This record gives sequence, C-alpha cells and structure tokens, in this order.
Amino acid sequence: MKNQHSPAADTPLRVVVSLDVEEEGLFSGQYAASNCGVSNVSLLPRLAPLSRDLGFPLTLFCAHTVFADRDACAVLERMRDQYGAEIGAHLHHWSTPPASPLDPPHAGQPTRTDKLPRELLRRRLATLLDAGRNFQGAPLTSFRMGRWDLKSCVRPLLAEAGIRVDSSVCPLRHFTGGPDHFLAPADPYWVEGWQGTPLLEAPITQIPLHPALPRLWYRACPAASRDKFHFWGVLSPNPFWHAPRIMRWAARLHRQRGGQVLSLFWHSSEMLPGGSPHVPDQQAADAVLKRIQTFLAWLRDSFPVQGCTASQLYDLPAGTFTARPDGPGDW
Repeated sequence: MKNQHSPAADTPLRVVVSLDVEEEGLFSGQYAASNCGVSNVSLLPRLAPLSRDLGFPLTLFCAHTVFADRDACAVLERMRDQYGAEIGAHLHHWSTPPASPLDPPHAGQPTRTDKLPRELLRRRLATLLDAGRNFQGAPLTSFRMGRWDLKSCVRPLLAEAGIRVDSSVCPLRHFTGGPDHFLAPADPYWVEGWQGTPLLEAPITQIPLHPALPRLWYRACPAASRDKFHFWGVLSPNPFWHAPRIMRWAARLHRQRGGQVLSLFWHSSEMLPGGSPHVPDQQAADAVLKRIQTFLAWLRDSFPVQGCTASQLYDLPAGTFTARPDGPGDW
C-alpha cells in the first residue's frame, strides 16, 4: 500500500460522526445483564439536522439491548431510511446473551474481553450480529467494542464474523487492566483480517499537543500512570471530552499534520437528561446538541469536508490508508 502523505488543500477531510447506541445506567457504574432501559434511543431524531442540513451521515453502533427493543428499532429505521444513518454493531458483552456463571456482579467494570473464554465471546458476538442482521436484512459490517475493550487477541473474532471496519481503538489511552491503545495513530490503518481479507481499523480522533510527546511519555511512564496523559496532553473533537475551542483546535492541528479522517463520537445515553453526569437536565442536553451542531457547521465552513459513515471508509480508493505502523500495544 502507498505511504500516507499530507493531503492536498482541496482533498476533503472525511468526517465520521458516530454514536454508541446503548442502554441507560452505564454512567452510574452499573452493568446490568437484563432489564436495561433504552428510552434514550427515542431522542436520536434530534440529530437529524446534522445529516439533513449539514451533510454528516451518522454511524449508529447499536448494542443488543437496542436491537431487542421494538420501539428502539423503529427509531433506527427512521434514522437509516430518512437520514442515511449506517447501522453498526456495538458489543456490550455483559448484557448480550448467552448468560454465563462467569459473569461478575453488576457494580464496577465488567470482565475484560480478553479474560472471557473465546467461545463465550464468539457466541455473544454472534448473538449481536444475528440481531443486527434480523433488523437490517443484511450483515452489519462496522463495529465498536464496549468500553474500548479491544485487545489485539480479540480482533480476529471480528474479521471471522464478517466485520470490515472496526472503531474500537481510542488513541492516547492505556486503560488500567485493559487495552493499550496509546501509540495508535489518529487516522485509519489496515490490519490483518480473516483468510486474507483486510480489516480497517478506524480510531476515533485523539491527537497529542505535540507529535513527539506520546513516545516520550510512553517510555518515561509506567503502564499504571500512562493514561494520565489523556487529561492534559490530548486534543479531540469529541463533544463530551473537550470544549468547543479545543474541538476546533484539534480539527485544525489534525488537518495541518496530514490527517485524512476526523472521527468524533458520543453515547446515545448522554443525550438523555440525567443520563450522565455531564447532562443533568434538559438545558444541558440542549446545550451539548447546540455545541455539536455549531462545531460541525464550523467544520463545513472551514475545510473541504466529506461526511462518511464508518463502512464508507472501507470503500475509499486503494492506498488511501496505510498498513498498521510499527509500535507496541493492542491496536
């Protein structure tokens, strides 16, 4: 594959706007295996102007709890059929059948995916993708693992199941007891898939204040302290992680450094008043929606941009993205 290069001034910056569409309660630290409410999904049509008026189709990574709810599926159909949303898969392995006596209590973090028996994780992934296929009438080909909990040893299960684009990598993070995504690049890259079929890894956009900082920090800090970098050395366009000024700064710097894809995300449950600490009431929910709309309008006015779904990245011309760069970690 061709080497990446700085894009020409008229080359569009591809923009992927995605949501983890899921049950409520996760921001309280409760990971229930059943009786999970998904009333927040009814709020997705509030995002229609992002696609209809600004030209950014949504990628909706949906958990099994969403596919299992008739009313939620009706909302997904509307978002897909009227506003061009892609329906992808989002594995919450703690709430996806089959149940297992190995499942931990609901408080605190769920068992890491690399600690689960391979066959149990494979069956849960199959349950999710079967539910998505039944809803969609076609296979789901884009994926995000819940809690960014994707180690490299889990990735082959995705390719085996027919996933073409994975968006489970969160650069500049090293999760305690979990994946090391710290040195992952911000732009998509190809990894080995299944039986010769490549898998495109499409991280969300997180960039360092200075390009040299990540490797210096990685070498200098023990693994237990590495994730502190996320709270001072990182810029992103993610509306619940950074203020509008930082979101714009991240977009400019990413473009100046040759970035080809800007990927931002949030959780559907964050749109529900009281659904997360960031959104205590309706006023806060309205304010963050306005922040997202304003940022995307600014983005459209500031750069040549092209709204893309996750799966559309896979079909860009050969050589657009390179193979995985060398570097340690689970990305």
